[in-house]
Amino acid sequence: MKPKQRQAAILEYLQRHGKTAVDALAEHFSTTGTTIRKDLTLLEEEGEVIRTYGGVVLSRDDGDQPIDRKTHINTEKKRQIAYAAIKLIDDGDSLIFDAGSTVLQMVPHLAQFNNITVMTNSLTIVNALVELDNDQTILMPGGTYRKKSASFHGSLAESAFQQFSFDKLFIGADGVDLNAGVTTFNEVHNVSKAMCEAASRIVLLVDSSKFGRKSPNVVCDLSVVDTLITDNGINPDYLAALQAKGINIILVGDPTDE
Repeated sequence: MKPKQRQAAILEYLQRHGKTAVDALAEHFSTTGTTIRKDLTLLEEEGEVIRTYGGVVLSRDDGDQPIDRKTHINTEKKRQIAYAAIKLIDDGDSLIFDAGSTVLQMVPHLAQFNNITVMTNSLTIVNALVELDNDQTILMPGGTYRKKSASFHGSLAESAFQQFSFDKLFIGADGVDLNAGVTTFNEVHNVSKAMCEAASRIVLLVDSSKFGRKSPNVVCDLSVVDTLITDNGINPDYLAALQAKGINIILVGDPTDE
């Protein structure tokens, strides 16, 4: 198979299977890891793929995608992560929810709590919250509406979060890098920074495909993250490195799934 043919076939494979290890690609295409790495380097330069810790994913699957598309990526893992996150909430809590698709999965479970306050910049989350039959206060900032994420951003949104103090923030990310920290493709990320500053406790919700990736915009350093919830697909070395930073890690999923 010629290089261009193999590279096209790699893209098709990733479309079907999602995040894949380099060794698995080499085995599938009956070639060496060195050859596959050369292919992936070219594909990455063309913006087709993103190299991750231990593998590779299609860039269009994990970039700054519309919220309605993100909800259909790694859905079962997101549900498991969200269910674990709900266990960290108590009656009477004041909460911030970011506009991420994993955080959105938490909303149906909030019906069991009373006297909670939820502030979010996500119109999708607000619409889901109003369907719940429980004692809750919903706060939403003003700002500039961003259609892609169905959320509000800008100086008005940032200043709104700065007026309050909350118990817990539940936030997602496009990438988690040991050096850069929590990162996102979203260029209007300053509202996420304001959320971090307004919360006493930061809970990061990410599936294992996000580790070792560094998206363009940094939201916060890992040193401010109290708890990280992810699935059991995380690389053991990366898990150890995060634990060494003092982060409480919660793993979800059956170990036999990976």
